[in-house]
Amino acid sequence: MPERIHLAVALDGAGWHPAAWREPTARPTELTSAGYWRDLARVADGGGILFATIEDALSLGGRSFDADAETRRDRVRGRLDAVLVASFLAPATDRLGLIPTVTTAHPEPFHLATGLQTLDHVSHGRAGARIVAGSSPQERANFGRRVDGPTGLPASGRVEDDPALLAAFREAGEVVDAIRRLADSWEDDAIVRDLETGKFLDRERVHRIEFEGEFFSITGASIVPRSPQGQPLITALAHQSVPYRFAAEHADVVFITPAGASAVGGILDELADAADAVRTEGERLRVFADLLVLVEDTPAAAAAAWRRLEDADALATDARVVVGTADDVVEEIRALRDAGVDGVRLRPARLPADLSAIAERVVPAASAAGILSPDDGAGTLRERLGLPRLASRFARQEVGA
Repeated sequence: MPERIHLAVALDGAGWHPAAWREPTARPTELTSAGYWRDLARVADGGGILFATIEDALSLGGRSFDADAETRRDRVRGRLDAVLVASFLAPATDRLGLIPTVTTAHPEPFHLATGLQTLDHVSHGRAGARIVAGSSPQERANFGRRVDGPTGLPASGRVEDDPALLAAFREAGEVVDAIRRLADSWEDDAIVRDLETGKFLDRERVHRIEFEGEFFSITGASIVPRSPQGQPLITALAHQSVPYRFAAEHADVVFITPAGASAVGGILDELADAADAVRTEGERLRVFADLLVLVEDTPAAAAAAWRRLEDADALATDARVVVGTADDVVEEIRALRDAGVDGVRLRPARLPADLSAIAERVVPAASAAGILSPDDGAGTLRERLGLPRLASRFARQEVGA
């Protein structure tokens, strides 16, 4: 059991509750403004949050497979590109890790890799990605390149029973592999900047990755020099066996959604079994548990706010929901810490209200209780998580190989 754990936040539009945009504290006219996202990031940064994930999707209806998801008019529709938002936020923040959501089914892996490497450069080593496998029919229609793909969970509810979902996870694994290889394609000392000889680049230290997979191939090197972390932090959300296996094989951090602290042990065991079977990286997988939170000064005020939201538009989620005071949230964090997770990712029900409550009340209370890992001053997001900066895999080769 870790003695102290990390806190992260998940940012999505006006908040994780679908009725959050109707709240008096919401800023629905600003959701696509740079200032709105800058303000959120600065609250998280100043509040001592380790990192923020930024939600994204490639259709108006988000990741829903519901037929009416695209046409509903009572929920927030429209969003900014998460990678571009994160790059904008990098110079506006100091310590906050920035982890945009990226979907692997449609964007070119080369473009994803260069975007994440660029984010790592402009943030001085605070970049990551939340990898999402597959796509919805609406997303496929938006791109117009694919006809076949997942249409939702099969009747059994198990990913392994749908060949389309299994293929989506295989493809996502290839994308992560390509991102990591492209990040390694420049050795750390490839740029020499020798004014006397006029040599800017040692071309022999820039390597073609020669990737050939089931879904795509990439021959050359990245166009972006090696970034501060070497490789961006790779994260994934997992709910069941196939996603657990994907995270164990490809991710640095996995987000889980236990029904409560008592359910964590079984998930950790399954992740450990998956890691034993497929994980080749020696560093262990870090596990963050998700909590969706609504925070008010009193339990009665929190309950009233939750009723108001639910009466307007009921929430459907597999994450545990905590409605109460900052102390209530801290007790949930403590229980998850005791269950063995490395961190907790809080999903604010309302933005900016619950993010402010997290920064101003939850974090100080959890810190005072001795639950949270203090900022040790480490320079990069990977270092703050205790993850090593991996050497380029190509640096092991002889120069010119």
